[in-house]
Amino acid sequence: MRFASYWHETSTSFAMGTAGPVSGDFEVAVIGAGFTGLSAARKLAQSGVKVALLEAEHVGYGASGRNGGHLNSGHFASFGAAKQHLGEDRARRLWRAYDDSIDLIERIIEDEKIACDFRRGGKIKLASKPSHVAKLQTMCAEIRREVDPSAEWLTREDLRKEVISDAFHGGILSPKSAMMHMGRYANGLAQAAHRHGAAIWERSPVTARERMRNGWRLNTPTGTLTARQVILATDAYTPSTFNYFRRRLMPIASFIIVTRPLTSQEIATTLPGNRNFTNSLNIANYFRLTPDNRMLFGGRARFSAISNQKSNVSSGQLLRQQMVSVFPQLANVEIDYCWGGLVGCTQDRYPRAGSADGVIYSMGYSGHGAQLSTFMGNALADMAMGQKDANPLDGFAWPAVPLHAGNPWFLPIVGTYYRMKDLMP
Repeated sequence: MRFASYWHETSTSFAMGTAGPVSGDFEVAVIGAGFTGLSAARKLAQSGVKVALLEAEHVGYGASGRNGGHLNSGHFASFGAAKQHLGEDRARRLWRAYDDSIDLIERIIEDEKIACDFRRGGKIKLASKPSHVAKLQTMCAEIRREVDPSAEWLTREDLRKEVISDAFHGGILSPKSAMMHMGRYANGLAQAAHRHGAAIWERSPVTARERMRNGWRLNTPTGTLTARQVILATDAYTPSTFNYFRRRLMPIASFIIVTRPLTSQEIATTLPGNRNFTNSLNIANYFRLTPDNRMLFGGRARFSAISNQKSNVSSGQLLRQQMVSVFPQLANVEIDYCWGGLVGCTQDRYPRAGSADGVIYSMGYSGHGAQLSTFMGNALADMAMGQKDANPLDGFAWPAVPLHAGNPWFLPIVGTYYRMKDLMP
């Protein structure tokens, strides 16, 4: 078993980074080479803007290269809950942004000829308990009525064509949802940004910043650049240089295991539907087949802000137990990959974007950024170029988390609370 991201290990690394020390004067500097930053850099360069992208590690290192590979339509909450929390107009704008982002990803893949196994496979949100059925049925009816008439309720009998397990009692099918190979998309997006003229420096963390009369000076270990505007696209991996955002974000570790390739018979008796799947528990699991027919199975195996090999080992063991409890037929299937990563969560789990602390930003995707981040990167680019009404998240207030200074000490307490809720009938 390799303690490394399957997406990283099975894609060709970006090899067109700018050589030499960081230097130059730019109109816009983007910090973070995940989907948000790469999308912003591509759009800016395509529009003729002189743009630099600074990445602390390598392209797609963070959540963009460590997620579950789902591009799911809509947001995590019921539309009614979002409407109550955000107001109807903002709830609708946010829902449309998730759908529009999948459409945008599909167009970019076609325009830039990125080979990343994109497919509209649909997603099923599974009822993990009989007591969850009525709530999900109400949610499905509301979605169909308010925002997506293509959503469909599947009975437990219907599910037998999709997922072979006794663990589920019905589910919501969202046909618009998609999937792709995240590593190949990230590297293809970086190649596209470079091809359009963006300068991309990898392994160049921003260690300090200084406000100047006409913008910012950004310092890295290898050099310094200046930029009139800065886009911050670091989410859970935001450094202490930008503590304003760290006080509003809670980085939570998420973990994933990937099996060896399954045979056609094993697929037929496990996931014949070949869709994205997530369950309805508070500490949910998510799973799908990879392009080469491996089972990818993930979840919040532990509530912490730590993801390292030690935590990956123990979390991988727990995820294997959870996978086998859902799919006993996979008990003897080997695990080939195991890894963890950080998810940037807001207190209410809704994302945030706008201008603050001298930068333009989008983050706080709360585990649903794979689909939204490309769209938000484009929106940040438009904002940097002065376009009005480019931000679908405009007007979302974002107070700091009480008693939180960047190190979320309270996460184990939160995790214990939700585990107890999941044990209830």
